[in-house]
Amino acid sequence: MMKLPRVECPRCTREIAAGPVAGRLTKGRLWRHDAPDARRDADGVLVSCAGSLTIVDWPTPGEQLEIDIETPETEPADAMALF
Repeated sequence: MMKLPRVECPRCTREIAAGPVAGRLTKGRLWRHDAPDARRDADGVLVSCAGSLTIVDWPTPGEQLEIDIETPETEPADAMALF
């Protein structure tokens, strides 16, 4: 399980997950999110906040993201035969 840091959106001030930006270790891109005051337009289409997809500073620059991977307790008997 990968946990993304949450960063305040500069437009709506909500705490939004920020994913990594390739080649920029100290930056993150805000995930697309709804505007808090206008959820749908006149046609009923969902409206994203103007701050969606903005590149922002990560609160913990330079830290390695952790991915939790479950490892099996025992190896299958034929595991070496696969190599």
